[in-house]
Amino acid sequence: MYQHQLLELQQRLLYAEKENKKRSHELNSALDEIKHIVARRMNITKTHTGDMKWKELNFPSKLPMHLTNVYYYLPHLREYEDAIFPNVIFGQQRTGVSLVMGIPTVKREKQNYLIDTLHSLLYKLSEEQKKDCIIIIFIAEVDVEYIKRVSESVKTSFPREVQSGVLEVISPPASYYPDLSNLKKTLGDSEDRVRWRTKQNLDYSFLMLYAQPKGTFYLQLEDDIIAIPDYIESIKSFAAQQSQDWMVLEFSQLGFIGKLFKSEDLPLIVEFFLMFYKDKPIDWLIDHLLWVKVCNPEKDSTHCEKEKSKLRIRAKPSLFQHMGVYSSLAGKIQNLKDKDFRKNLLLKAHNNPPAKLDTSLRIYHQYTLEKVYKGQDCFWASAPVAGDYIRFTFLNPLEVEKYLFRSGNVEHPGDKLFNTTVEVLPADEMLIKELVDNGSKFNYPATKDGYLKIGAFENGIAEGSINRSIGRIQAIRLSVSSDSPVWAILSEVLIKTSEN
Repeated sequence: MYQHQLLELQQRLLYAEKENKKRSHELNSALDEIKHIVARRMNITKTHTGDMKWKELNFPSKLPMHLTNVYYYLPHLREYEDAIFPNVIFGQQRTGVSLVMGIPTVKREKQNYLIDTLHSLLYKLSEEQKKDCIIIIFIAEVDVEYIKRVSESVKTSFPREVQSGVLEVISPPASYYPDLSNLKKTLGDSEDRVRWRTKQNLDYSFLMLYAQPKGTFYLQLEDDIIAIPDYIESIKSFAAQQSQDWMVLEFSQLGFIGKLFKSEDLPLIVEFFLMFYKDKPIDWLIDHLLWVKVCNPEKDSTHCEKEKSKLRIRAKPSLFQHMGVYSSLAGKIQNLKDKDFRKNLLLKAHNNPPAKLDTSLRIYHQYTLEKVYKGQDCFWASAPVAGDYIRFTFLNPLEVEKYLFRSGNVEHPGDKLFNTTVEVLPADEMLIKELVDNGSKFNYPATKDGYLKIGAFENGIAEGSINRSIGRIQAIRLSVSSDSPVWAILSEVLIKTSEN
């Protein structure tokens, strides 16, 4: 049954290619007319970006050939010459990067995960990495108020990334979508599900075509995922290791998450999607495309899978995990988890010195201080209040060279420590007495109990070196100076001494 369907699919593809050639002259004639209309329209509208109109894009004066084929598969677009170009809500039109990431996002009935997803993707990215990538958020809706609301949320949460061009937000013209109200039901799916997956295929296609000229590789993501901190380096390293020609590298086993393509292949892939966008889900279409390219109908399925595995290569462990529960399909709950995603990749262990650990915070379940100190898990506690503390008392006084405390993590990026100082207690008792009686002789303010305030948390992180003139230290304390509206996670602790 499966082989018969694929043979039929191959025949349809060959027929479509034949029909496409027959109509090429007609399409090219229409293209010349469309080209002039688009050019005039862009000149007229380029000054209206503030009210959700077009922003002029640096498209070539003649549409690329792969865009002319769009009119064949979506014939309604012949009446709307501008419908294949996006509304660019904001972006710096960055091009020439190594990696372009595409995230389609739509309305959900309940929880929206987009901002958490972006926090995860941007978490720990170096400035160099940010300069060599683009994250395109495609708001796949035509509701102007909703688009504005999501755009403002992104801009408010990530002002620097928006300004620098790392983040772009686009949306489709309403005329891009064909009538989806009368679709043929297939695969035993309900009418709502057929409509949902059909629109999803169109959304992926639109996003891919926009992203295609911007970089070398394109990474398909979704709006409800988390990533390990060094995912970009892992992707580049895995791609560089491939000696054979490939079509897709998979960094997650789930659906269409974490799929890497060469940008030069995207026109072919999108054209295949558009041929069958009403028939099957996107991940099935990718599998069918691979079958058409390399499988021999006269050989068995084992041979076919072997050939496809040369074009679709799986990386393990997975770099991305699905975290959403509420699907973009209304009423659907999906507890999908990638079993190859190793949560411990989110953790960073350090060889910290032996110490007694204590805190005034109320610890949540098994997320203890001991676990974060050893790099086994995070420390998680209910919302801190003024006067709360976390303390590390060394079994023997030590010369501490530097420290790093990181709060929040990719799963809960908002659970950070705010208005929290880093304080050290010198081992010299005479120095402590002097600090209590006379204040600090160093450039650090002293507390009433003899601690020196040497640093503070900024954007969830406290790090620095310690003045050697302080001498050996017997304790480090994190002191909270005001009530926090959120819980607190300590995800990384590094205490570097002269001995470790």
